[in-house]
Amino acid sequence: MDLILASLASLLAGGIDSIVGGGGLILVPALFAIYPSAPPATLLGTNKSASVWGTTIATWQYSRRVQMRWGVMLPAALAALVGSFFGAWVVTVINPDFLRRLLPFVLVVVLLYTLAKKDMGRTHAPRHAPGRETALACLIGATIGWYDGFFGPGTGSFFIFLLVRVLGYDFLNASASAKLLNVATNLAAIALFAMKGHVWWHIGLTMAVANVVGSLIGTRLALKHGAGFVRGVFIFVVSALIVKTGYDAFVRTIT
Repeated sequence: MDLILASLASLLAGGIDSIVGGGGLILVPALFAIYPSAPPATLLGTNKSASVWGTTIATWQYSRRVQMRWGVMLPAALAALVGSFFGAWVVTVINPDFLRRLLPFVLVVVLLYTLAKKDMGRTHAPRHAPGRETALACLIGATIGWYDGFFGPGTGSFFIFLLVRVLGYDFLNASASAKLLNVATNLAAIALFAMKGHVWWHIGLTMAVANVVGSLIGTRLALKHGAGFVRGVFIFVVSALIVKTGYDAFVRTIT
């Protein structure tokens, strides 16, 4: 039953990730709820082992529809990989209670960002010279890559937000680039988690199948109904998760 619930969460996460990012906001809290006694690093590593497959499929789908700025994004992906590797190392040595208590606050930040980003990224107009654009992209990759390795939820949304606001990309191009960066951060985190024995492969691979299916469904829904539909569902789910994770972190521990 636990594996079924985890796979359903992975299916939903893959769908949301393929459209607006933030699939970790669904899958990570779900894993913490389903396996409450498991080490946080193991849950995060298992999450990565599943979500990387859906993200890879989404990257391929996006790259067929937009012109990727490979000269900028490949160095940024390398920076994201290094940052994620370091962040994943940090999460294996921190206090688990700190990680659980941090989650509701991250969810609040991402929710506020999602509500505020309505009119950004309508026009694709990169605003920097190639060298400066690459440097800024690498800074974004390294910073958010570290966050992804360390914690993870909302990484795709943070990538998209910064690519739009800092580099001047529209949301389609930012989403395509964000998926590439996400693949890099996921691979780095998986490598370290696996070396430290923090991946449940039998669970992760099963969830990966569901994640890929969710990614395919999400892309089709986005093309048919647009991101507005999923955005509404996303806001509702994140709001519910704030209540759930806040209760687990601050109320249940007291009682």
